[in-house]
Amino acid sequence: MNAKRPNLLWYCTDQQRFDTIRALGNEYVRTPVLDQLVSQGTAFTYAYCQSPICTPSRSSFMTGLYPSRLHNTRNGNDTFPEGPELISKLLADAGYDCGLVGKFHLVSAGKRTEPRLDDGFRYWKHSHAPRDDWPEGHDYAEWVREKGGDLDALRNDPDRVPREFHQTTWATDRSIEFIQQEREGPWMLNVNVYDPHPPFIPPKSYADEFNAEDMPGPHFESSELEQQARLADVDFQNQVLTPEEHEAKEKQALYYAMIALIDDEFGRLLQALEDSGQRDNTVIIFTSDHGETLGDHGLMYKGCRFYEGLVRVPLIFSWPGQFETDLRSEGLVELLDMSATLLELGGVDLPESFQGRSLLPILRGEQDSAHFRESVRCEYFDALDPHFTGGTGSYGTMYRNERYKLVVYHGKGQGELYDLDEDPWEHNNLWDHPDAQSVRNELLYKSFDAHVLLTTDVGSRRIAPM
Repeated sequence: MNAKRPNLLWYCTDQQRFDTIRALGNEYVRTPVLDQLVSQGTAFTYAYCQSPICTPSRSSFMTGLYPSRLHNTRNGNDTFPEGPELISKLLADAGYDCGLVGKFHLVSAGKRTEPRLDDGFRYWKHSHAPRDDWPEGHDYAEWVREKGGDLDALRNDPDRVPREFHQTTWATDRSIEFIQQEREGPWMLNVNVYDPHPPFIPPKSYADEFNAEDMPGPHFESSELEQQARLADVDFQNQVLTPEEHEAKEKQALYYAMIALIDDEFGRLLQALEDSGQRDNTVIIFTSDHGETLGDHGLMYKGCRFYEGLVRVPLIFSWPGQFETDLRSEGLVELLDMSATLLELGGVDLPESFQGRSLLPILRGEQDSAHFRESVRCEYFDALDPHFTGGTGSYGTMYRNERYKLVVYHGKGQGELYDLDEDPWEHNNLWDHPDAQSVRNELLYKSFDAHVLLTTDVGSRRIAPM
């Protein structure tokens, strides 16, 4: 067992946009702990998830495979594909003591406790969503009851669930319990809080900090209503409305309040890590599984779209004395690359099928941080299912290089093309613009090649020539 390998504290929120950290440019949020983490580490400011919804995104970074390569492309699935090992299992096999606190969601937790996989977690404290609708196996609900609370009553209280009983607070308590346990070798803790996922219901004490009238509101132009109308049969969780109809500023204030609570509790966890004397030998990673539209383009929540607020996420690494500090890396990266980095830090050789690339050369100052990948990919595949009425038949893929973003809604005859240098918030769709046809055609070729090369499984190892 190699005692020199670092501990890995991997904190993953749910549905947190990239532009929700004050130190990275948002003056409306309150994130002093994350701000300090940015100053003490490296923030990858162009990090992209591989799906805009939970299960395929999480499945992707837990295996190092694109969702379509893994064959786990939608929420609600009954089982997990056989074959690829989870990175937590690989780390456990390499001698790490692995813990999971909170959400996992590689298979459905609907109407049941999420079934365990061969995941490598010795410490397992599970909570999918902050509700109490399972008879057993929901550690958060049991914790609330032990503290004398009642989740059903608290959710219906005008003050909502206070910090004392909140799932984010529970996650901190369980995480501190894990890092304070005695062990000989290194540990990896994967913390998955449910916030700032909808419904947007922070504790009232936090909601009172943020005034809707002070919020900047979403990125929206009225011309986009027509664009979204053309995509009406492409899956999305909420209908297309103006910011006023969405009450977008009100939701933005509540969303930022939820992030403030996350920041406070994340700070409590980091203080416990410091007090335990383990900070200098612990790599901290902060990220999210995907973003949230939050009223941008007339949309709320998530679904088959690929706008920046939905597919671009926070990604921060910090390790005192080992990684670059106060660095904003602007190269394109994927969450698959975060996964590859975790394995390299743990001394694990990447499996042959692994599709991520380690970020350690940037983190160690050995590579220019302004360029990492030529392009990034995101996908949404939800086939019609004859056994379940929830399948939509929506298929979408995103191909983004350093300047342009191409989105294709397959089978719909629809697409989007944005020049992100000139139009960073994607208001002007160039898909049908006559002056953009050569760019569109070039990106279509590249996107199709990426799909074939990155998501096609050619089968077993060849042992003889053709």
